[in-house]
Formats: sequence, structure tokens, C-alpha cells
Amino acid sequence: INETKKKRRRVFAVGTSTVRSLETVAVSGFQVSPKRGWTDKFIYPPYKFKMVDAMITNFHQPKSTLLMMVSAFADRDQIMKAYREAKKNGYRFLSYGDAMLIL
Repeated sequence: INETKKKRRRVFAVGTSTVRSLETVAVSGFQVSPKRGWTDKFIYPPYKFKMVDAMITNFHQPKSTLLMMVSAFADRDQIMKAYREAKKNGYRFLSYGDAMLIL
């Protein structure tokens, strides 16, 4: 991750927990190292992402904090449009559901 950021390349996070972890580390600069700990990072619009440039995540429950996080990453209207499309096409929601890539 450090090398990727140094080369000004994009960091793709897989999952909202990874996003929260990386954004927590980002407050100390762009040096990522093995650590143990926890985060109480609550990401909601408007939020300027410092570490993560793209994310892969499931479709989350309406009105959930995870939906708030992805709405901070992409425009809420765009996210809701993706959700309508997913629902129309029978995508599965929640933990073992279909996923989306948000650039």
C-alpha cells in the first residue's frame, strides 16, 4: 500500500471494514505497517478519503451506516441508482450477496 501510494497509483479496498481500517491509518500519514487495534471511525458524507481510491463492497441494507459510507465514497444519487438497478435485476443483498466496484 505504501509503495502504491508513493507511485501515485490507486488503492482498491475490499470491504467496508478494510476501508475503515485504512482510513484510520491514514490520519498518521501514508505509512501502513502491521498493527493490532480497533477503530471507531464513522465515515459519512461529506468525507474526503485519504487512503482508499476505489472499493469493492456488497449491497447493504437501506438506512444503514454502511450505506452512508458508500454514499460518502460516491454520490448518494449514484449509489441509489445502482441499488435500484440491482433490485430490478434480482441482485442479492447483504453479506453473501452480489458486490459492486465503486470507482
